[in-house]
Formats: sequence, structure tokens, C-alpha cells
Amino acid sequence: MFQFLCKTLLHSRNGSTVTPHNLSMVVSFSVRYLSCDSDNPHSFTLSYLTKTCGLSPKSALLASKTLQFESSAQPDSVVSSLENFGFSKIQISEMIRKFPKMLCCHPEKTISPKLEFFRSRGASTPDLVTIFTTYPWIFNISLENKLVGNFSCFVDLLQSEYKAIELIKRNARVLNTSLEVALMPNINTLRENGVPTSSILLLIHADWVSIATNPDKFGKILEEVKEMGFNPLKSQFVLAIIALTGLSKSKRDEKVAIYKRWGWSDEDIITAFKKYPTFLSISEDKIMSVMDFYVNKLGLHYLVIVNCPPLLGYSLKKRLVPRGAVIEFLLSKGLVKLNSSITSLFTCSERRFMEKYVNCHEEAPRLIQLYNHKLNLSDARKCGEDEE
Repeated sequence: MFQFLCKTLLHSRNGSTVTPHNLSMVVSFSVRYLSCDSDNPHSFTLSYLTKTCGLSPKSALLASKTLQFESSAQPDSVVSSLENFGFSKIQISEMIRKFPKMLCCHPEKTISPKLEFFRSRGASTPDLVTIFTTYPWIFNISLENKLVGNFSCFVDLLQSEYKAIELIKRNARVLNTSLEVALMPNINTLRENGVPTSSILLLIHADWVSIATNPDKFGKILEEVKEMGFNPLKSQFVLAIIALTGLSKSKRDEKVAIYKRWGWSDEDIITAFKKYPTFLSISEDKIMSVMDFYVNKLGLHYLVIVNCPPLLGYSLKKRLVPRGAVIEFLLSKGLVKLNSSITSLFTCSERRFMEKYVNCHEEAPRLIQLYNHKLNLSDARKCGEDEE
């Protein structure tokens, strides 16, 4: 290889030969070129990240901008420590991709103590894997100054270490939140307004971000929910808070405008919101698709959806279109009527749907075929006409 490289470099592109006078310069360049990978710490880091840690070249390049090491001793000790706690190579690779600097952590002072703390509080190995692979930045949070206090706070609020672990598994960022500033003032506001502990726990468990928002903003949303007529003693009260804290005013106005395009009035929107606060959190594209399905393809009046807003939350692909195919067939046979009660075909459980609307009919084989293959409504209508 060395001889080939020197021979190649002895000739320029125009065919001229390199003279003995500058041959030493060519040889010097060749040696530096051939040895750069082994002598360059940056090169070693890239090689370690790709070959040992399993990162892609692109991820390794990004990671190498935040850390470099000349030997594998330090990162190997981190990887070994994580493997001892039950992390797989793939999981460790994912953690490193997200937080490369964890390879610089001291295993005995930074890695193990945090893992041991959660294990001592009831976290299983799968729990640890879920928490730390999702949010490996935990290794960068002080155990004594933040993690212990925040975890204890959630245990007190949720009245259970198990529930605290479950909450952290869903969103480990809670561990890096200043609870005294962002959480407790809002909890106190809820208590002052008569919200029972069970509802506060529901709010924390369902969506802690909603309650860890700016206290002024939280107070205004709480007052708005009260003005709409929600009862603080009911769970719908905190569900309404979750829905509104997740939306900016402009985004909420956009959602309202879309519903109005389908004929909804302000009163209709409030009615639906009281029954199903989540309906304001549905994306604009899904609102349009689902309303088009119910109104234009199935022929339901929009007020049917106003009075049963959970209909908006179902998946088109997994529930509405397959069941719609069955409904179209049953309508063509006169076996069901197109009225408000037809919503039960969408809201009932899978087992109930199959028992009451599919298996009980002579045409069950055809209905099962329609359902299983998720035929669209036009195909279902055609099949119904062919059977007549």
C-alpha cells in the first residue's frame, strides 16, 4: 500500500515526474496520511462510537463534537456499568445517541448511584430501561439536590412509589422540573377551588405538563373552565384544564373555525367540549377527515357528532372505515336505520360490535370480509347492491 501510494504520488496529473529534490516531502506526506487514523483522538472517538457503540456515521459525527477520548477505558467502564444493570447494547447505543456526554460520566459516582436509587424505590429492570433510554439526561441531574426531592414529592402526591415510577416512565422530564416553582402553586390553586385530591392525582397522572405550567396562565385557564360551567368536584373539570393548557389561543381559534365550517355554532362547541374536552386537542387534518366521513360519506347530520363528540377521537383506519363498510352493507339491506342511535355501532366494544352487527346476520361471511379487508364505503355500497 505504501509503495503504491508513493508510486502514484511520484507522478502529477500532467504526467510530469516528481524530482528527488522533493521526494522526501512526498514520503513525509504519505506517512502522515497513513498514520492519521491511529494518532487522531477525534478519529478514535468516531471509530469507537460506530464500531463499539453502534452509532451511525452521522450520529457518531454529531456526538464527537461534544466529546473526545484517546482510549476506550472511560467509555468502556460506562458501557459495562449499564450492562450490569440489564441494559442491552441496542439500548445503550440509543442512550449514547441522545446524550453522548454520558460516556464521560463516572460509573461509580454518577451512573450506578442513580440507577440504584430508583431500584431501591421499586423500579424493575424494565422500568429502569424505559426511564433512562427515554431520558438519559437524568445522569446529568444531581441525585441529592433534585432527583431524590422530586421523586419524594411525586410519591407524596400520588401516595404510591409505584405510581410515581409509572408517571416518570411516561415522562421522565418531570425529574428535571423545579416542582416548588412550577407545580405546587398550581396544586394549591386547585385545592383552593375545591378540586378533590382524586382529581388532582388524575391530572398529574394523565398529563403532569398541564399542571406544571405558568401559575398565572394556569389560574386563568382554571377560571375559564369554571365560567363554562364545569363542576370542580367532577373529573371533567381537570380534563378540561388539560385540553386548554395544551392549546395556545390562536390554535384554539383555528380548531373552532374548522368546526364552524361544518356548521357548528359556539353553543355546539361548548356543548361538545363539556362532554368530551379532548375534542379540541384533535388535529385539524383529523377533524376534517372524520367529519367528512360522518357527514359526506355516511350521511349523518353534524349534530349527531355534537351530541356524541367521542366519535371524533376514533381512528379512521382501525375503526371508522371498517365499521363504516359494515354499516353501509346493513343500510342497503334495511337491517339498520340512519339515525342518532347508529353511533352505538362506532362506540361499542369490538366484541359487542361483532356479536350484534356482524355474526348475528345470515350475511356474516360477507360482513366479515368487508370488515377484515377494511373496504371503503363505495366498495361496501357496491357489494350491498350486488347482493340484491
